[in-house]
Amino acid sequence: MSAPHVTYNSGNNEWFTPAPYIEAAVRVMGGIDLDPASNAVANEIVGAAQFFSIEDDGLSQPWNGRVWMNPPYSRSLFRPFCDKLCEEVAHGNVSEAIVLVNNNTETKAFQRMAKIASAICIPRGRVKFWHPEKKPATPLQGQAVLNFGENIRGFAAEFKAFGWCGKIQDRGTA
Repeated sequence: MSAPHVTYNSGNNEWFTPAPYIEAAVRVMGGIDLDPASNAVANEIVGAAQFFSIEDDGLSQPWNGRVWMNPPYSRSLFRPFCDKLCEEVAHGNVSEAIVLVNNNTETKAFQRMAKIASAICIPRGRVKFWHPEKKPATPLQGQAVLNFGENIRGFAAEFKAFGWCGKIQDRGTA
């Protein structure tokens, strides 16, 4: 079976999250303890107490607390980061998380996360990512923001500025 067309992207993992999304996540979770796929420049906006860069190999590190994740979008890293988040949530290591991903809903990684997420936001437009050395850019497809936490009302109140938000009714297992 061939991969969904949206998994064939530039492989550029440097899609930095715009500040308004980070600010909303901080208001929902009360702070960010960990950004497992980041770097020092991006963390100037994210403000995580701890972040893992490519050199740190976030997949091999323990994840704990309140997590913000905008995973690498290359095909070889996207699913492993999403799977790791699901595992850390299931084991109780991650107390809550907010994840910004492409809305490629047909992929196994998205399906697995959606099964355990508590709420979702579908932005009304593509997120305009930034990079310190490039012009802001939008990816080829839209995005989704998934909430893994009990503050569903807070999530909806903060993220409705970006688009439609809803509670995921049937929280299955990963």
